[in-house]
Amino acid sequence: MSDEKVIRSLVIKTFHINKVEFSKKTYIENKVLYIRDNIKDCLIDNEQAFIKDITIDLIYPDNHDMFVNSIMDFSPIATKVLGKMGEGITHALTGVYVMLTGVDETGIQVAEFGSSEGILKEQVVFGRAGTPSKDDIIIHVDVTLKEGMGIIRDGINSAHRACDKLVQEIRDYLKKMNGRLCDERYEYSDIIRPEKKKVVIIKQVAGQGAMYDTLLFAKEPGGFEGGRSIIDMGNVPIIVSPNEYRDGALRAMH
Repeated sequence: MSDEKVIRSLVIKTFHINKVEFSKKTYIENKVLYIRDNIKDCLIDNEQAFIKDITIDLIYPDNHDMFVNSIMDFSPIATKVLGKMGEGITHALTGVYVMLTGVDETGIQVAEFGSSEGILKEQVVFGRAGTPSKDDIIIHVDVTLKEGMGIIRDGINSAHRACDKLVQEIRDYLKKMNGRLCDERYEYSDIIRPEKKKVVIIKQVAGQGAMYDTLLFAKEPGGFEGGRSIIDMGNVPIIVSPNEYRDGALRAMH
């Protein structure tokens, strides 16, 4: 009889998206993600001290030769349906990714040690951990910050916060989707195996400021709201379980 002990289990259910369109409201139907066309207004609310404007557009796989401002983040769309980070049930979308880019109103690219503006296909290696597949649809959130706001943490955080509001509206609908209708289902368990070797994977994350920051344990997988900055925690080592990592406990903001 095995003496292995399961300490937490995580089920991730994925829903594939074939098309993204703007509409009067945000919802998902027949593998099409609809985003309400006036969503920009709520993204800038409470961010007027930092953000001048936001543009939202859709990038399909045949348009990777377009120019984009400095890339601040790529993020998947996922939400907790049951339980806390690392356990319970998570719903996630496949076939679509969110890209956040930024520039300030004077044309200075958002950056700290070097900017990444340019032709998209020349700036991104698609299909790697943390980047979209070359076949994914990209929801492009381009933030124009006020002068000087692209080099301070508050300005950078305002851009991430605004982008996260858009994603949260999609998450709110995704939470309500019938899990039985998912396209794929994955189950993972964190297991204690007595008398076996204990394995720890050490991951070095960014924690220098502005563009180089890492958030941990936000309210939603890969989210912003509720997350704690590794900088504010003093860059001390943090223990993250395998399932917490799989569930999006870390958000790399660079």
